[in-house]
Amino acid sequence: MAKRLIPSFNRVLVEKIVPPTKTNSGVLLPESTTKLQSGKVVAVGPGARDRDGKLIPVSVKEGEAVLLPDFGGTEVKLGDKEYHLYRDEDILGTLHD
Repeated sequence: MAKRLIPSFNRVLVEKIVPPTKTNSGVLLPESTTKLQSGKVVAVGPGARDRDGKLIPVSVKEGEAVLLPDFGGTEVKLGDKEYHLYRDEDILGTLHD
């Protein structure tokens, strides 16, 4: 369903990664643990244009894990899934293993 939405300009469609609520051994984690706001890039727009009309491409690619701000973005529901639209400059960075 998300593949049908192509973001405009320099926008990025992200599916937030929900942190686990318990460990592999079954121990429940408290809600007070710090949660890293991260997500997976589902779709990207073509980019923005500068004053001369040249295309400035988006800095992230589909499939990348990104660090997101605590607030911001636009919530989008597609089917039964929830996504968020962010501007390219709002994304704080990419996450690597």
